[in-house]
Amino acid sequence: MDTCEESPIVSLAPTYSKDPQAKMSAQESCLSLIKYFLFVFNLFFFVLGGLIFCFGTWILIDKTSFVSFVGLSFVPLQTWSKVLAVSGVLTMALALLGCVGALKELRCLLGLYFGMLLLLFATQITLGILISTQRVRLERRVQELVLRTIQSYRTNPDETAAEESWDYAQFQLRCCGWQSPRDWNKAQMLKANDSEEPFVPCSCYNSSATNDSTGYDKLFYSQLSRVGPRAKLRRTDDICALPAKAHIYREGCAQSLQKWLHNNIISIVGICLGVGLLELGFMTLSIFLCRNLDHIYDRLARYR
Repeated sequence: MDTCEESPIVSLAPTYSKDPQAKMSAQESCLSLIKYFLFVFNLFFFVLGGLIFCFGTWILIDKTSFVSFVGLSFVPLQTWSKVLAVSGVLTMALALLGCVGALKELRCLLGLYFGMLLLLFATQITLGILISTQRVRLERRVQELVLRTIQSYRTNPDETAAEESWDYAQFQLRCCGWQSPRDWNKAQMLKANDSEEPFVPCSCYNSSATNDSTGYDKLFYSQLSRVGPRAKLRRTDDICALPAKAHIYREGCAQSLQKWLHNNIISIVGICLGVGLLELGFMTLSIFLCRNLDHIYDRLARYR
């Protein structure tokens, strides 16, 4: 008698792992990766904010040694010392929220971190829209501010933040005045007698037009004297000034600024996009970590 043995049926359908614990382990590993990624990057920005704060504090405490270290003749110390200090504190505070919130898996800190990044991102977008739509009005306001600063140049020795900033702008952009060096004819402290030629500040000095290195020494030591104990200005001799017919920049800063923006527009847009994408990435990771912490660990507790 013949016996027929049935061959085993082999299924060709793919089989999937139905082990929920393995799936939970993969999700937990993904969350751990995101957590330590946020921690490391925010730790980097915390250290960077600390360095910025230290620079700002250094300027506030010892301006003379900072100018010597940087080696620039014109540095807007009063303005940038406060800007650096405040920026450093804000950067450290935001990075600390991200570090502690990610490492300790605290939803409240992660939510606050996300909210501050969202506020910063919205502020940057708003500023970009305002600058692009109100460009003409902004240019007019900047021109009025610059001409007002030139007119009141060194008239008040206790209020020199705007003047130091404008000296630095002229020094870096290699320009003089807003439209031309003739704008400095309106400066009260630089007005000459009828028999004398007009003066301009030393930040207009064109060192590339001459090989005389004493010009830079004059500018540098003049800046060092300004950051020391303040003294009442008596005459034009108390200010570092040059005759308008000397080796000075003949182009106004409005034209120089337009050229600088035209030459660096790609770099500016790239930096803005990079910062925006970095903020969006951190916001996405923080909100993902914040929303999935309780959900994942509740499911893990049920399967264990």
